[in-house]
Amino acid sequence: MAAGCRHTGAYVWVDEYHLEKPAAPGYLLGSGDLVSVRVLGHDEMSSRVRVRSDGKISLPFLDDLPVSGRTPAEVAEKLRGDFKEFVVNPVVTVTVEEPRPYTVSVAGEVTRPGVYPVDPQAGVLQALASAGGLTQFAHGDQIYVLRHLAEGQPPVRIRFKYESLEHAEGQSGMFSLLRNDLVVVE
Repeated sequence: MAAGCRHTGAYVWVDEYHLEKPAAPGYLLGSGDLVSVRVLGHDEMSSRVRVRSDGKISLPFLDDLPVSGRTPAEVAEKLRGDFKEFVVNPVVTVTVEEPRPYTVSVAGEVTRPGVYPVDPQAGVLQALASAGGLTQFAHGDQIYVLRHLAEGQPPVRIRFKYESLEHAEGQSGMFSLLRNDLVVVE
C-alpha cells in the first residue's frame, strides 16, 4: 500500500525548465586535461602536462600552479608574469591538447548504473542508452536530471517522460546534458 503513495519530491518538468545556458567565459581547465605550455624560444621552460586531481600543474622553473577553473588564456597571462623572473618579455601560450572526458552519472533503475563518457551536447536518451536502458521496474515518467547551477545551492531536479525522450517531443528533444549532470531513474 505504501508503494502506491510514493512521493517523488520537488521537481520541474523539462518543458517548464528554462534551457538557456549561462554564458561561459570559454573552456575552463580541470583535472584530467592535458595542456601544452610553450614559452617562445625557451624549450627548457616549455612542457606538456596533465592537470592533477588537486587542480594544479607542475612546470620547469616554477612551483605548482593552480589552473583548475581558469581559461587557458588566464593561465598564460599568469605564467607571463611568473616567467619574467627568468626571461625578458616572455611569450607564453597555453593550449588544451586533450580535454578531460565529458562525463555524466546515471543511477537508479537502469541496467548498468555508473559514470559514462558522453559527447558534449548529448541528451538524456544517450545517457540512458550508455547505461543499458531502463530496467523492468523503472517508471517511464520518473526520469530526472539533477543539475547543480550554483555552488552551495541544492540541485535543480528536471523531470522527463521516457516516451517524450523517445519521440524527441518538446524540450526533451533539445535538452543537452552538462558535465557532471546526474540522471536518475525511479
